[in-house]
Amino acid sequence: AAPSSDSQGQAKPIGFLESFVSVTHLSVGVLYCLISWSTGLLKRAPMNSTLLKLLLPVAICHAIGHVTSTVSFAAVSVSFAHTIKALEPFFNAAASQFILGQQVPFTLWLSLAPVVIGVSVASLTELSFNWTGFINAMISNISFTYRSIYSKKAMTDMDSTNLYAYISIIALIVCIPPALIIEGPQLVQHGFKDAIAKVGLTKLVSNIFLAGLFYHLYNQVATNTLQRVAPLTHAVGNVLKRVFVIGFSIIIFGNKITTQTGIGTGIAISGVALYSVIKAKIEEEKKEGVAAVAP
Repeated sequence: AAPSSDSQGQAKPIGFLESFVSVTHLSVGVLYCLISWSTGLLKRAPMNSTLLKLLLPVAICHAIGHVTSTVSFAAVSVSFAHTIKALEPFFNAAASQFILGQQVPFTLWLSLAPVVIGVSVASLTELSFNWTGFINAMISNISFTYRSIYSKKAMTDMDSTNLYAYISIIALIVCIPPALIIEGPQLVQHGFKDAIAKVGLTKLVSNIFLAGLFYHLYNQVATNTLQRVAPLTHAVGNVLKRVFVIGFSIIIFGNKITTQTGIGTGIAISGVALYSVIKAKIEEEKKEGVAAVAP
C-alpha cells in the first residue's frame, strides 16, 4: 500500500494500518512459496529443529525490518525513506567491527563519511521529514543489519530459494499476533472502510497483492543473485537499485524535493557506491589470497 504525496511533497498513508499491510505482503510471498512447492515448481527442502533455531533470529529481524520499512514509507516520501536506508552500510560496518569482532579497514570507514553527511544534509530540508518516518527507517537499517549477521550463522547446504521461503513463513508467523493485538480493533472499525473509500476495493486488493509479490520476488532474486555473481557485481547492482527506486518514486509520486535534499541524496548515494566498490574489492582480494595459499 504505497503512500501518496500532497502538494508539498509530504507523504501520507492511505488510511490503512502498516503492520497489517506488512502481514499481507508476507502472506502473498508465503502463498507463492506454498504454490511453488505444491506444483513442483520448487522442490521443498526438509526442515529440522536445528535449522529452525538458526533461522528464527533471521526471520524475526526480517519481520521487524519489513514492518518498520512499511511505516517509514507511509510516514515520509519513498525517496526520502530510501535516502535514510542508504545508511545501512554504516550499521553493517559498525556491527561487523563491534559485534562480530571483524576489523573494518579505515578506507571503508572513510567511504561512509559521505553517506552520513549526505543523509544529514538531505534531512535538514526534506519537505516530508518527520520523526516517525526517520526513526522507523533507522530501526529498519538496524534490523536488516542484524538479519545479515544472523544469516551468516544460518548458512546451510539448503538452496537460497528454499531458505528465503522458510524465512518468509517464520516472519509471517511472528508478525500476525502483534498485528492482530495492536491493530485488529482499529482495522475492523476503520482500516478496511477508510482504505476502500480512499482507493476502492479492487485497487486496494490488487495493490497489496502486487506489492507483496514483488517484495517477495525481489528478496528472493537478491538472495539468489548473491550466490551467483561476484561481490563487485552485486554491490553495483544494489547501488543502481537504490538510484532507480529514488528517482522512479519522485517521478511516480510527484514528490517535491529541495535543491539541498537533492544534493544530500546524491552525496549519500555516491558514498554508498564508493563503499560498495571498496568492500567488494576487499572481499575479492581475500578470496584470491585464500586460493593462493590453498594446497
